[in-house]
Amino acid sequence: MNLIIDIGNTLIKFALFQEQTLLVKGKGNLSDLESFLDNNVFENVIISSVVDGDDVKKMIASYSVKKMIELSNETKIPIDNKYKTPKTLGDDRLANVIGASSLFPKNNVLVIDAGTCIKFDAITHKAEYFGGAISPGLAMRFKALEHFTGKLPLVEPKNGIELIGNTSDNSILSGVVNGTVAEIEGVINQYRLVYENLTVILTGGDASFFDKELKSNIFVEPNLTLIGLNEILLYNTRA
Repeated sequence: MNLIIDIGNTLIKFALFQEQTLLVKGKGNLSDLESFLDNNVFENVIISSVVDGDDVKKMIASYSVKKMIELSNETKIPIDNKYKTPKTLGDDRLANVIGASSLFPKNNVLVIDAGTCIKFDAITHKAEYFGGAISPGLAMRFKALEHFTGKLPLVEPKNGIELIGNTSDNSILSGVVNGTVAEIEGVINQYRLVYENLTVILTGGDASFFDKELKSNIFVEPNLTLIGLNEILLYNTRA
């Protein structure tokens, strides 16, 4: 049984896998994680963290585990990482393409992670990863308009926005939502010129929002990062 722990800036996400099958997942703080650990059985653990994860590592040390991996650029992975600065590559981006490669082996896959930032990452049918792109996410764009102007309000995103806004709020919505959708569609089309038979996977906190807006044929997988982290753990426990 594999325990996956993904430590973010504000929340800890955790999940339990039996081989490649996701059994249960949750999120919360250290107390929530401890409760999850007490109520589940696991043998191997992988920890991915964007902050200091010492508290989590100390907690895991109190349980009997066969193998614990703290993800780093030195961790063995089941793809060929050709990123020029692997030390600066986010764990989520790496996990996403590994998850995508496991779900669609021998396919060219573009991962679009729509969250705080919108991240585009492609992995080839040969399981080669070269990099991608990072763009501001929806919330960041709305906040930037409110923060860097004197009169524009902070607007919440909505689906089905008209092209021509007839109020300030609607004009902002048209610019941000329709503009971001056009950006994503445009990037997908550019990648299709580079990679034949491209599969597109959408993940991240805003995935369901964009799923309703995008016209491209895409797959939505909200658990892609967890799937990728589990694949890394499987690769290291089988080696």
